[in-house]
Amino acid sequence: MTRRPAATEPEWWYKGGMNGPRCFPARATATLSLLAVVLATACTRKAPAVDPAYRAEIEAWRTARVAALTAPDGWLTLTGLYWLKPRANRFGSDPGNEIVLPGAAIAGVAGAIDLRPDGTAVLEPGPGAAVTVGGVAAGERPLRSDRDGNPDVVALGTYRFYVIDRAGTLGVRVKDTASPARAHFKGIEHFPLNPSYRVTATFEAYPAPRQVKVATHQGPSQTMLAPGLVRFSLGGRSLALEPFVSSPGDRTFFFVFRDATSGHQTYGAGRFLDAEAPPRGGRTVVLDFNKATNPPCAFTPFATCPLPPLANELPVPIAAGEMYSSHR
Repeated sequence: MTRRPAATEPEWWYKGGMNGPRCFPARATATLSLLAVVLATACTRKAPAVDPAYRAEIEAWRTARVAALTAPDGWLTLTGLYWLKPRANRFGSDPGNEIVLPGAAIAGVAGAIDLRPDGTAVLEPGPGAAVTVGGVAAGERPLRSDRDGNPDVVALGTYRFYVIDRAGTLGVRVKDTASPARAHFKGIEHFPLNPSYRVTATFEAYPAPRQVKVATHQGPSQTMLAPGLVRFSLGGRSLALEPFVSSPGDRTFFFVFRDATSGHQTYGAGRFLDAEAPPRGGRTVVLDFNKATNPPCAFTPFATCPLPPLANELPVPIAAGEMYSSHR
């Protein structure tokens, strides 16, 4: 991302980090004395009280989040992304293959995924290759992509790979259960839990959900469905975000946003947030920014993350949820 948010916060926000401004002793002059009082107030302000049940909820959510990242098929195992060419795309340990699976235990050419003229991706295992799909030894067969969320997963050694569909462009996403990123994961840094970042918002539905073309971290743009706007107040500012849904009846709103912490304390390309959609005809949405997450592309360079639309670049700092330094 080359765009930067319109920073409206004072310079100390970026230099003082999540701890805010430094505290200085009072000075003799009236101006500096006044400054000392202001800063002393900022430094002694107590963090908002957190209900024990809410704290337990967030801690359980964070534990589940790390478990998903470090799972055998989690984002930390993602080691490759290969866009298929209209021919037989060979896979194996040979670096000259279209799909490279390094490792002494993998044959130089263990098979191929043939992208046929009709757009079908067909698995063609090599002779004697221990290739399985869904745990069953596989022969030549078409592979279902992730378009409907349930791709056919091919396994070979510690590798798992499957076909992804991005606006009609097919690729192969490769995961390795022995990935160094998974083995050496250091955890996630968070802002201090702050209940004031759990806000009640109002949903304003569009007359009909509209299709939005969204740029991605890599690969083609994605077309997403936007049902309306979610309006809320934070720190006295009136703000709005545009959610995405996978279908008109989806019960979860998905937000991709940037804010004034992006590129400083949080991931530069933005963060994700899920929220429960209101019932049909309802307008109330709860946004809990303490559950704002780093996108998959913060953990691996091989993810195809959507980037925030211009309408979702907030001019205020959202000092809640996941922070970012480096997870690799």
